[in-house]
Amino acid sequence: MTLQQFEYIVALDEYRHYVTAAEHCFVSQPNLTMQVKKLEEEIGVRIFDRDKKPLQPTEIGEEIILRARQILRESRQLKEFVNHEKESMEGEFTIGIIPTLAPYLLPNFLPVFMKENPKVHLNIQELQTSQIISQLQNGIIDIGLLVTPINEAFIREIPVFYEPFLLYLPENHRFLSEKLMLAEDLDPSEVLVLDEGHCFREQALAICKSAKHGSSIGFDYQSGSIEALKNLVQNGVGYTLVPELSVINELNSVHIRRFSHPEPVREVSIVVHSGYIKESIISRLMDTIQKVIPKRLLEKQSVVDFDLN
Repeated sequence: MTLQQFEYIVALDEYRHYVTAAEHCFVSQPNLTMQVKKLEEEIGVRIFDRDKKPLQPTEIGEEIILRARQILRESRQLKEFVNHEKESMEGEFTIGIIPTLAPYLLPNFLPVFMKENPKVHLNIQELQTSQIISQLQNGIIDIGLLVTPINEAFIREIPVFYEPFLLYLPENHRFLSEKLMLAEDLDPSEVLVLDEGHCFREQALAICKSAKHGSSIGFDYQSGSIEALKNLVQNGVGYTLVPELSVINELNSVHIRRFSHPEPVREVSIVVHSGYIKESIISRLMDTIQKVIPKRLLEKQSVVDFDLN
């Protein structure tokens, strides 16, 4: 039995005429007649007494039609509820954001978002990519902000911006004589990277075309902080790759060099479970983020090809 069949028997009850009921339902009379007969055969009772003129429901048919009306009403209410949930901009939402993005995006994003959406409360957690994916799958968090693609069937990815990688150099480094850098000129043994588990580490090594990283600078430093790596570089230890938002106020600094066109970038996306329905919060997050970041980051360039799995 289907909602469509219920609509047909309700229409027949209202109009007591096959042709008029079919016209009301925008179907042909033979199609309506066939569907009503299929429903009667499925439940094993006659809903209408066709021997009476005009057409009348049987005694049990009256009860079936009453229940069909209730089901159709509840179906409409469910659709209205879902539509409201999609459009509503109030409530509490849990967001997971990767550590290499959080300290540089949130200070600009949060004040604007909370001012424009006073009925929304955000619970924000810094999580690594694997944790965000797992917690989306288990329903622990609602939304993730991370680097894509992640190639998970149950995840929906909504690209928001494309953040270039920049080279962060110490003073007097030989690369400072270059206006634009080529990725193939980098020496992976000199590049400081984050510790295992950070997707930014894999992205940085992908740019360096290196599957492994071995240090030639006299020590190994396991760090989860881009700021710690920058401080080391400023003191003459190696060099590192940084996302543009992490140096947005230092773009004219002696330490910064861009890569030649097309710049390697990371695609930053809002990610949700494929069954998530709150389109309003997704749209508002995207609009606010795009409002507070430099407009040039909205243009898609050459996204670094790397594998997080």
